[in-house]
Amino acid sequence: QVQLVETGGGLVQPGGSLRLSCAASGIHLEFYAIGWFRQAPGKEREVVSCIARKDDRTYYTDSVQGRFTASRDNAQNTVYLQMNGLKPEDTATYYCAAVVSLNFPATLPEEYTYWGQGTQVSVSS
Repeated sequence: QVQLVETGGGLVQPGGSLRLSCAASGIHLEFYAIGWFRQAPGKEREVVSCIARKDDRTYYTDSVQGRFTASRDNAQNTVYLQMNGLKPEDTATYYCAAVVSLNFPATLPEEYTYWGQGTQVSVSS
């Protein structure tokens, strides 16, 4: 059974940092393209970042470029999203997703096979 489990969310003040983790079981993430998505109340799920399957190229949506960094640790079978300079508009539930695909960047939710349960990130003073 495949599971993706996100951790690391929480409440942080504007300008603060969080690191989200997404640990996998049942699959080896090194063979998958990874997506980080977020969904705020009343809004559609949107891509935040992608990691390519084979060469770990990264993609970031414009609103997080320069503030967020996605990475993977194959030994830990875990991917990360380091979020710095957080803003209130970053408040959302964050999800990791995985797909066996060479398409890059895979920015649409429907492109992904496996999803985590989500972790809440709230940015407020």
